[in-house]
Amino acid sequence: MAGILYIVATPIGNLDDLTPRAAQAFGQADFIAAEDTRVTLKLLNHLGIKKPLVSYYEHNLRERGAYILDRIAAGENCALCSDAGMPAISDPGEVIVRDAHARGIRVVPVPAASAAVTALAVSGQPTGRFVFEGFLPTNRRQKKERLDELKNETRTVIFYEAPHKLTTTLSDLAEAFGGARAVTVCRELTKLHEEIIPTTLADACRRYAETPPRGEFVLVMAGKAPEESPAPTLADALALAQARMAAGDPPAAAARFAAAQTPFSKSEIYRHLVQPDG
Repeated sequence: MAGILYIVATPIGNLDDLTPRAAQAFGQADFIAAEDTRVTLKLLNHLGIKKPLVSYYEHNLRERGAYILDRIAAGENCALCSDAGMPAISDPGEVIVRDAHARGIRVVPVPAASAAVTALAVSGQPTGRFVFEGFLPTNRRQKKERLDELKNETRTVIFYEAPHKLTTTLSDLAEAFGGARAVTVCRELTKLHEEIIPTTLADACRRYAETPPRGEFVLVMAGKAPEESPAPTLADALALAQARMAAGDPPAAAARFAAAQTPFSKSEIYRHLVQPDG
């Protein structure tokens, strides 16, 4: 009988955030698949747990993914984790999860914190609808294409960024969306030097040009503001009334209808209808 693939969330910074269920999943697993075994080993030492570790990452995923799933298919239970947060989110573990489903292997979530949702919750930006972009492409052309795709996005947009790329990314965002666009810069969430800074893209560019960025960053950027329709003109009001007259309404009824849809009074619209040159 096949085993189970547990998708186990680890703390995004503060080890006290590890859930009892996550600790139990690590303790009961036959082996652990880790993005970086050195990082996970520190967590297991903190818990006093010793388990065989298998590394998986982007460049060894084809070989290691098949190896991990073969062991589960043979009856072993595996706890899969990333370095921090929920695995398989902006993480090569997504391929293992997809292939596990394809092979009929049971996948069980052991959820906890995600840096994206944690940052969104404390950002002060609209949270009802959002887009997760993760890390932008490093290739300049691909990065520009991705940002161009987001120019009309009205939902809140979440990005991840490493410190050595932050100033370039903030500059690219300001160029694409305008320096006045609101953004909340979240740094080192749940850790000792945590910062949550509601600001604008232009001010964030200035801040980190003066202060070299350190730590891991989540950027929560406001979406494009809905464009306001221009106020109706008198010509618009007359066009409405004339359309009603063409449909058979008398001038007074047509003027009343147009007045209800525009800032102009019935009498003003009526006067221009019956005295167009007046």
